[in-house]
Amino acid sequence: MQPIQHPHKLSNTPEKSPQFGVEVKDKDGNPVTCADPKANRTMVALMDQQAVNGGAASHWGGPAGCAEIVSAIHALMFQAPNWTESFNFVNDIGHAENGIYAVRANYGFGGLSINDLKGFRSIESHLTGHGESHLYSDGVLLSNGPLGSSVAQAQGLALADRLSGRDRKTICVVSDGACMEGESKEAFAAIAGLAKRKKLAPFLLVISDNDTKLSGRISEDSFSMRPTFLGLRSMGWNVDFVESGNDLQEVYEAMETALEQLNENPDYPVALVVKTTKGKGVASCENSASGGHGYPLKKFDPGLKGFIEEIWEDQPIPEVFGDWISELEQASEPKSEKSASAIKSEKVQVGISEGLIECVKEGYPVYSLSSDLAGSTGLKKFQPECPDRYLDVGIAESNMVSAAAGLARSGFIPVVDTFAAFGITKGNLPLIMANLSCAPVISVFSHTGFQDAADGASHQSTTYFSAVNAIPHTQAFILSSSLEAKTLVKQVVKEYRECLEKGEIPMSTVFFLGRENFPAALEGIDYTQSFKSIEQGHDCLIVASGPQINQALEAQKQLKEQGVGTSVVLHSHVSHPPTKEIGELLTKCKGRLVTMEDHQITGGVGAHLLQSLALAGCFPTQVRCLGQTGHFGRSAYTAGELYQKFGMDAAAAVKAVGEICS
Repeated sequence: MQPIQHPHKLSNTPEKSPQFGVEVKDKDGNPVTCADPKANRTMVALMDQQAVNGGAASHWGGPAGCAEIVSAIHALMFQAPNWTESFNFVNDIGHAENGIYAVRANYGFGGLSINDLKGFRSIESHLTGHGESHLYSDGVLLSNGPLGSSVAQAQGLALADRLSGRDRKTICVVSDGACMEGESKEAFAAIAGLAKRKKLAPFLLVISDNDTKLSGRISEDSFSMRPTFLGLRSMGWNVDFVESGNDLQEVYEAMETALEQLNENPDYPVALVVKTTKGKGVASCENSASGGHGYPLKKFDPGLKGFIEEIWEDQPIPEVFGDWISELEQASEPKSEKSASAIKSEKVQVGISEGLIECVKEGYPVYSLSSDLAGSTGLKKFQPECPDRYLDVGIAESNMVSAAAGLARSGFIPVVDTFAAFGITKGNLPLIMANLSCAPVISVFSHTGFQDAADGASHQSTTYFSAVNAIPHTQAFILSSSLEAKTLVKQVVKEYRECLEKGEIPMSTVFFLGRENFPAALEGIDYTQSFKSIEQGHDCLIVASGPQINQALEAQKQLKEQGVGTSVVLHSHVSHPPTKEIGELLTKCKGRLVTMEDHQITGGVGAHLLQSLALAGCFPTQVRCLGQTGHFGRSAYTAGELYQKFGMDAAAAVKAVGEICS
């Protein structure tokens, strides 16, 4: 069976050896030049520093630990005259994608240069936070980000090669954390089972086993993964362990042997479990419980040169990296204008933990279940304050939500947390089943929409409202400030217990929130009220949700200076809009309406609100809906850059109001 040629094609084998190389020996004793892992770690650190200077988050520990794995794989693949005819290469470790960019820039792969790395994660670059095919089609075969998703897709590549009669091997790199995901485990079983039935082309799985996730050591926080790795043998995998995963010679030999085994028996997939050290090259990261997961230096950090010197040990830093360091050292942080407002700015997450801690102190049986991301979602402060009230189940969102349902049926008030991108996808069916089991769950899903700017499209959940609003017995909120978060969390927990005490089943609640800092409270807003509005005129009504309320208020200010009076509504309870109050205010505003949301406009806040208004007999005369219009996002240093690019910022709101009122 011959397939149709896909329009995207990866770049060919580089014509040159790596600019910075080290020699290893192949099985016959011949010298082989590999990309130098020290150069790889250096480029990752410099890329990260540049991104952090721009305001983005970035990752060091994972790619530093995988440097030898990535170097050995590319040295083996690039021995083929046209490597894409011999290999499929899939990276499931999204946080390590910058390490792959670095190795390929070392080779000059597809014209990629070291200078190109300097834009990493910026809105101008195709080198996004995680590998994304839709933006870098000649460099990324399959997009990654949500752990485990690329493993199952790689299975499909091997299936396609077998169907097409291609003699090609699929190499998939995965982390030990991703091996906790249900999607990975399903794929592991299927790959071995299908290979035995001669349905798949040869498959090599390379697992980076560093016993580390974002919040700490996997074996200490959750459970040991060793039984999972050993269990691959019973499924039908040929499993080998590489104990010195940061020894390039040992890793290369193991890879070479694995490929030979696949040549000898293509229907017996090979899994290499490579013991690596996260944050390898810098002692403080190696010894950290998180392995230096994010980039450990701060903006414009004067310690950058010392950081790089430690990577190179007693060797001099190559000139090209020294020049890059000098560029970064000479750059200075732009001075920011101080706000005249006395209201502090902080993450919305602060209110989540404060509200839950107070609930525990007031006697509510709150219990937190996390899947590694408590430090990002707002639960990190709650957990040490209430050490007998939480459990980290590992990187397994579906399992987390379903376990919470069991707690709910037993009389606890369970709170789960993860990024919205994972909660509404991997947790969606468990959320439905929780409600079907009369076991309501409170969910805290953060990093909504373009708020997760630097991580790129795979982490930018843009369909979160549409994913939960139609689930029966479920309500959804989008939070805009820490005070609002604290107020609503306490209110929902209180209502949960009151329902149970009356013999009723509470609703499941999903709290969505962003990532960046916002005013802890907005002036003129009473967070105890269900309807929150700021009226400065009735030429047009702007209804905004979550982070977009700040864009709406800035637009209101600019319009006032132009002589246009607007009313702004903070619409937080997105699944249950205050239709009566909004309808009355809309009438005052001559039926003119602009909605703003960090979400797809299809199935989003505006669409739901318009339907509710129409069913109530209140029809706007003119409408503009500002949001995402059916496309994926991309990496940027800040959400503001994406709001501007996609027409979702204050300037877009001013323009929309102007069009309506003209």
